[in-house]
Amino acid sequence: MDKEKIGIPKLRFPGFTGAWEQRRLGDYLSIPTKEPITDINELKLMTLKLNLEGITLSANRETLKLGATKYYKRHEGQLLYGKQNFFHGSIALIPKEAEGYATSGDVPALDISNVNSKYLVDYISRPSYFKAKEALATGTGSKRIHEKTLLNFKIAVPSLEEQNAISDFITNYTNLIALHQRKLEHLKQQKNGLLQKMFPKNGESVPDVRFPGFTDPWEQWKLGDFGKVAMNKRIFKNQTSEKGDVPFYKIGTFGGIADSYISHELFEEYKSKYPYPQKGDLLISASGSIGRIIEYKGKDEYFQDSNIVWLDHDGRLSNSFLKQFYHVVKWQGLEGSTIKRLYNKNILATKISVPAISEQNRIGNFLQQIDSLIALYQRKLEHLELLKKGLLQQMFV
Repeated sequence: MDKEKIGIPKLRFPGFTGAWEQRRLGDYLSIPTKEPITDINELKLMTLKLNLEGITLSANRETLKLGATKYYKRHEGQLLYGKQNFFHGSIALIPKEAEGYATSGDVPALDISNVNSKYLVDYISRPSYFKAKEALATGTGSKRIHEKTLLNFKIAVPSLEEQNAISDFITNYTNLIALHQRKLEHLKQQKNGLLQKMFPKNGESVPDVRFPGFTDPWEQWKLGDFGKVAMNKRIFKNQTSEKGDVPFYKIGTFGGIADSYISHELFEEYKSKYPYPQKGDLLISASGSIGRIIEYKGKDEYFQDSNIVWLDHDGRLSNSFLKQFYHVVKWQGLEGSTIKRLYNKNILATKISVPAISEQNRIGNFLQQIDSLIALYQRKLEHLELLKKGLLQQMFV
């Protein structure tokens, strides 16, 4: 390795050339004087989430009482971390709105000095950094990263000017991601609002919002009036393998990545002899997270019987319309029920209001365009988050 490049990041802003210094967190963090809460009326709690998801605040004292668990007042600008979950991303900088809120001794706060606090938090918030510290946790039972252990962790530090440049860039980039997140959530809310208005309310025969030219009342039917519930032929464990030709989706991998496969020969045999979805059919999860919908795209895939089903319906129902209906459906017999399974009889007995096929297609295609836009926003957001992760790895030593 070129010794001149030791302590220099791969990606750097112009004008900065000096090597970074290897320091301890204890050079910048210190344990403050404890401020225990002694009056329940002063107790306002904050919760530190995992996976770098920040802090939530609560002033609800109804279920709280001062007893064995002691709470301590924390302050804006302090570093907050979870002793038991530091290596799971339980790390945050206390914001202004959390001033005076409290946490237990297992979620301590540390004062920060002589460093850009956002730089320090960004540095230790990298998964490659905090996950590597799990081996340093101590104790019996639930292992912890105690303050004195944390203060001995190493950190690479450039000049304050370079810290500021890095911190400003990351803050701006994080704000950009937050902006895209808000846009995505707003679009999802708009879609949900339209769904409620484009389907008739209970007891009504027309929706609140309708495309011009459509005036006929919608008709009330049951899904069973249009067809039957279908499913693939049962696949036994000895017919599957960890590697193979055709993905076999079980309820646990439905909508994700298959962990089992069947042979191409078995797939072709069962596809020709037994029920198999057509391209565009809507697969429904009948157990686990009940009612999840995946549109079958026509690939060679096989699905677990009884747990993954579809409505094999006639031409009076449009799949594009049915897909949107599934977003607002109240499955017959499941309301208020503790049943964790969607049986065929529940699906077939579920009520549906249906307009003419031309109006179905118009509604389905319109809402699908919004779904496509949501998917585009989601991909862009994921790309920005992935890019940020890559930048963080290259901007720090």
